Amino acid sequence: MPRIRAAVTVLSASILLPAPVPAQTCDPTELFAPEARVTAGDGPFSVAVGDLDGDGDADLVTANRNDGNVSVLLNTGDGTFAPQVNYGAGSNSISVAIADLDNDGDTDLAVANRNDNDVSVLLNNGDGTFVPAVNYDTGLQPDSVAIGDLDGDGYGDLAVANFGSDNVSVLFNNGDGTYALDVLYGAGNGPRSVAIGDVDGDGDSDLAVAEDLDNTISVLRNSGDGTFPSRETYDVGVNPRYVAIGDLDNDGDVDVAVANDADADISVILNNGDGTFAPEARYTVGETPLSVAIGDLDGDGNADLAVANADSSSVSVLLNNGDGEFALEERFSAGDPGDPGDQPVSVATGDLDGDGDADLATANDMGDQVSVLLNQCGPFGCPADLDGDGTLTIFDFLEFQNLFSLMDPAADFDGDGDFTIFDFLAFQNAFDAGCP
Repeated sequence: MPRIRAAVTVLSASILLPAPVPAQTCDPTELFAPEARVTAGDGPFSVAVGDLDGDGDADLVTANRNDGNVSVLLNTGDGTFAPQVNYGAGSNSISVAIADLDNDGDTDLAVANRNDNDVSVLLNNGDGTFVPAVNYDTGLQPDSVAIGDLDGDGYGDLAVANFGSDNVSVLFNNGDGTYALDVLYGAGNGPRSVAIGDVDGDGDSDLAVAEDLDNTISVLRNSGDGTFPSRETYDVGVNPRYVAIGDLDNDGDVDVAVANDADADISVILNNGDGTFAPEARYTVGETPLSVAIGDLDGDGNADLAVANADSSSVSVLLNNGDGEFALEERFSAGDPGDPGDQPVSVATGDLDGDGDADLATANDMGDQVSVLLNQCGPFGCPADLDGDGTLTIFDFLEFQNLFSLMDPAADFDGDGDFTIFDFLAFQNAFDAGCP
């Protein structure tokens, strides 16, 4: 990451391009086209978006709990997908994350296997095919895996929320996509999900954990070397299942969104600026929200929320007013409302059809499919105008650098869910293209 920041600094020149036209106004009720379905494995419980075959398109991968494998669905370039190719992981594969784990320039996979008490690492051959999984022990019943540089050495480490042992496993990357033995850090009762981000602005990556049985989240702050000596808790709704991190109020620090399973709502917890958090605000969504994703869905430069609602077979979209407060949800169908088993349990966002706006994908558990909802509002006015002043200048480069350092979704310009040099290149291309 430091080398990328340096590249941004060097290439930040005082370039003034023509002012963009205002971003188009979207009808929130028509933001997404009706879903298209793509077949995955048996019981897809988690979906992630990333460029797996290096062709510049955003592909999909699901973790399939009944098959104990992952399905890789390669994008044909227009938001449609080739038939699944499956790779073995472990028993009850329940969560998948994407990042470059062995530093060879392509994106690899990490998978949490609930029944095996381990995590699988599948390294990419460079073309979107994967070598056999290597498994690493975790705590009991791992429910979620996240990837980030936790010890500041530039490599992708793993954090795993262990529901059955009430802790988080941290696995450090040896630099080649192999991992050291896990180190355990205590969490609350029933940790379901973990997210990685710099919550206190000190330049290292911290952890946020959703604790299903305590109705809390825990924030574990990094001491700077990948150890997490302290834990702070914050109240959320009943049975929090999923936690996501991003800058929701545009103040330069990262906030937290939590899907509360039993309350049919989400909690938004804004950062006070020092890694402590204000009391939650609640927003109603559909029944049994199990997952939340952060991204700019309407092209206004603000981080919006998408929520997978299992029991209402829908995705709730909550558009950001710009200050970390959200408009009333709009719902879009995903899964089959007539089939109680065909339910969206996970949602991810990325540019799936290459038109410059953020689309949605959901994993539909017992339907054995992924729903793809393409954004029909964009492409938006001028994505490189990050400071919103109507011109493209050095300040947009500086804002990109700041967002990138925070791992803010607004800096994920290639839409793969990761933060790499490819996001810088995609931003530079958007900057060079100017504005309509």
